[in-house]
Parts: sequence; structure tokens; C-alpha cells
Amino acid sequence: MGHDAKATAMDDRSMKAVLYDRYGGPDVLYVGRVPRPVPGPGEVLVKVSAFSVNGGELSARSGRLRLLLGRRFPKRVGLDFTGEVAARGAGVTRFAPGDRVWGVLGRTSGFGSAAEYVTVPEERVGPLPDGLDPVDAAALPVAITAVTALRDKAGLRPGERLLVRGAAGGVGNAAVQLGRAYGAKVTGLARAANLDLVRELGAHEAVDHRSVRPADLGRFDVVLDTVGTELRALRGLLNPGGRMVTIAFDLSRPVTSLGYIAGSALHGRGRVRFFSGDPRRADLDVLARYVAEGALRPVVDRVFPLEETAAAHRALESGGVRGKYVVRVAAE
Repeated sequence: MGHDAKATAMDDRSMKAVLYDRYGGPDVLYVGRVPRPVPGPGEVLVKVSAFSVNGGELSARSGRLRLLLGRRFPKRVGLDFTGEVAARGAGVTRFAPGDRVWGVLGRTSGFGSAAEYVTVPEERVGPLPDGLDPVDAAALPVAITAVTALRDKAGLRPGERLLVRGAAGGVGNAAVQLGRAYGAKVTGLARAANLDLVRELGAHEAVDHRSVRPADLGRFDVVLDTVGTELRALRGLLNPGGRMVTIAFDLSRPVTSLGYIAGSALHGRGRVRFFSGDPRRADLDVLARYVAEGALRPVVDRVFPLEETAAAHRALESGGVRGKYVVRVAAE
């Protein structure tokens, strides 16, 4: 087979996982076998039902983040997950085997939820909301990013004008729904084919991003960018006292892009706030409350089997996603 992971004995101590042995396109991904993890103190072992594909994973897999991730292989993919608690480590009291849960791996854990099992610190797991199918629910943990951006970073208030760039994507569709729930007047930028979805999710106005210049959009109190390019033009749309939040930067010009974000605190109208989420249990509980209140629902574009994770990556890279691509895991 050629891979140590593929050669791992196929017994109850191993599991399937999505791996890659070199940086590159989606085709570098394969399903191999690795040792099944054992939960340590304060951790739960989750039998994974599903996970979603996120933009950060594409950057990692392609090698754009190799200076941070290094060259030790094989590497893993998968950031969020839904599933069922299979076992718990010492000191875990909030969850028991059989509990349905969802969660997001932390910054220090890296990727790895694209597997049959994953170990997670107890504080990064929350109860799966009642009535949600685990596969559909896998589209939602990324919505924590939208909550943090609008509620915490931007302090969005009722009556304010909100612009969401990438409004049909994983974070963007959640931001449209939450912006409406927060009482803002929401404008969503998306592809023409996705404008119907953006309106259905609650946007007061949906605009084809290829048919309008940023300068023609008017002024906004809050701008949420999920793409990372044209930050200067978007920042110019802010009203006095306006706030701009971006969850991405231009990977083709990372030094220039990050330099502009940092310099925005000193020059011009409005600081550009950039952040990378690190969700905890309390964030998942907030998300569950929004779901229960009807303010947030999952939007799933397509569901792939675990063996077609590479196809899910390829689809996300091609653009035009309506919500999230979700991968179903058939645990043994």
C-alpha cells in the first residue's frame, strides 16, 4: 500500500481517516487507517456521524500554510463534527456514552475530524440540538464564526445596515440569518445563481457580486467579509463609526493583505477586525439556542460519503457553494 497509515492492522483498534502525504490538490487526499484514539483526562471519544468541508482546510492541504504546518506527514483534515459519545476520559462528567453531540476542534488540536472517531476536550463539545439530523447539523458549527463576528467583534445593533460578502457560503449564510435575527437591515453579496437562497435566508437585498462595484452599494454600519480580497474597497463603504470584520485574507498576497489589516487600526475610516475562531462549549450552547428559537437553520448543498472527501474539497474549490458541503461518515 505504501503508507504506514494504510498498513495499520484492520482491527478494532484502528479506524478510517482522511489523510494526505504531500501538499497539493484534492487528489492528494485518501482514506487510510490509523490507530483509534483513546480519550485522555477531560476528553470524550466521539463516534463521528458527519463533518463539513471548510475553506481553511483547503489552504492547509494545498500548502499555502506550510510555514505553519511544516512537512510532517501524513496530515489530517476535518475541523467540525457531529456524532455520538463512545467513551469518556477521567474527570468527564457532563457527557456519557450515547449522548448526541457536536463540536469543533481547537487551534491546538488542528485538523482531524474527517475520521470514524475523534477525541475532543469536553469543553469543545455541546449537546446536539433536539430535532436536528446529525448530517444536516454538521453544516452549523461554523456558524459560531458568524456569531463571534457580528455579536462580539462588530457589536451589530438593531436597525444598522449590514453587508455580508460571500452570503451564500458556510459562514455567510449563517451571518445573513443571524443579521436578520439581530434586527439589522441585511444586504448579501453572492453569485447570481445563489441570490434566491440569500433572500430566502432573510436578506433584505441580494446582489450579484459580479454585476456591481463596491462603491455602488451605498454605506453600511457593519461589513462582514468572508473572502479576504478587496478589503480597501469594502472598508470604504463604512459609515462614520462603522465596523468591518474579515475572517480571511488574500492568500495570493498574504504579507500585503495582513499588513493592510494591521494598518487599518491607524489610518482611514474604520478598523478592519480580523480573527480566527476558537469555539468553546458556551459558543455551541449559544448556537443551539439560536437553532431552537428558529433564528438559524442548516443549509446543506450536497452530502458526500467519506470515500469522496476529495470530491467535496474539489467542489468547494470550484466556488458557488450554497451553504455547506457535508461528508457523511459510516463508522464501523
